[in-house]
Amino acid sequence: MVCKKIAAVLAATILSVIITGCSAATESKVETPAEEDDRIQIGLSIDSLLIERWSRERDLFVSKAQELGAEVNVQNANGEVEEQIKQIRYFIDKKMDVIVVIAIDDIALKDAIAEAKKEGIKVIAYDRPIRNANVDLYLSVDNEKVGELMAEYIKKKIGNEGTIIQVKGSPTDYNVQMVQDGFERILSTTKIKIDYAEFSDGWVAENGFTVTDEYLKTGKTPDAIMCGNDNLAAHAIRALIEHRLGGKVCVVGQDADLEACQRIVEGTQYMTVYKPVEKLAIKAAERSVDMASGVPLGLKDTFNDGTYDVPYEKLKPIAVTKSNMDEVITGKYHQKNEIYLNVQ
Repeated sequence: MVCKKIAAVLAATILSVIITGCSAATESKVETPAEEDDRIQIGLSIDSLLIERWSRERDLFVSKAQELGAEVNVQNANGEVEEQIKQIRYFIDKKMDVIVVIAIDDIALKDAIAEAKKEGIKVIAYDRPIRNANVDLYLSVDNEKVGELMAEYIKKKIGNEGTIIQVKGSPTDYNVQMVQDGFERILSTTKIKIDYAEFSDGWVAENGFTVTDEYLKTGKTPDAIMCGNDNLAAHAIRALIEHRLGGKVCVVGQDADLEACQRIVEGTQYMTVYKPVEKLAIKAAERSVDMASGVPLGLKDTFNDGTYDVPYEKLKPIAVTKSNMDEVITGKYHQKNEIYLNVQ
């Protein structure tokens, strides 16, 4: 009997130890803190994905950043300035290492950018400058060269004299002014006259049709139409077609959108400016990671944002026409079967 009691006590004691040990092990596992994610955090605020190029550049940027070990939080402002300001402040709250902004308004973001910089967050103005904000990098295509290429092509096509109209981009996008500066620099060497010009608030593409249609209704026909981008050019050409002038007026744009390239080989749009956006997006991702890692930019060029001289990195644009479409675009930016879809 005594032996049986001793055996029972020992068994209960052993069972208790086993249970306690398991419980302790389980509790220890729960309390062990998870390893913190030490990847570089990048916030990307995009103007609007309604513009074709931004979707392409978003994907390239995210892919390259992830390849370099960074994590990207993408926000789409849908063309709303206040929404973009909220997004920047959201990125600040999330303690991003770098914020990349495709600005809707070149002036309105100044205070939000200042808040980010106060928290030690690096800021890149992508494609479009942000004025008076002292960003850490302005990365873009040479926008004055874009305007020069447009004017040079028009000059080549219509000669040293003629009349043109302009459907310009948003007045809150400072790139528009830089393109205009380059455009007027070339025109100043000719007798070509800008007969009418209008901005397109928010880059609303339909303004291309409205401006062109109203001008044509006056009974005048321009020799050329300079459009702020290919979306505006598409609608300007629609107005020309309705007035039976499709292909008879020199229309130029920029961005080398697929539909613009299709129109060029079809003959309704004469020229677009290709901006190497793949290189731009990849470069932006590389610069973001470098800046977060404390790697010096090593840039010599600067851009005056109205108050500060900020580091400036610019890529070279290329004029694209029917004659060099295959050399510049086909198989590199768009595929041949897509470009020549309507002419095969």
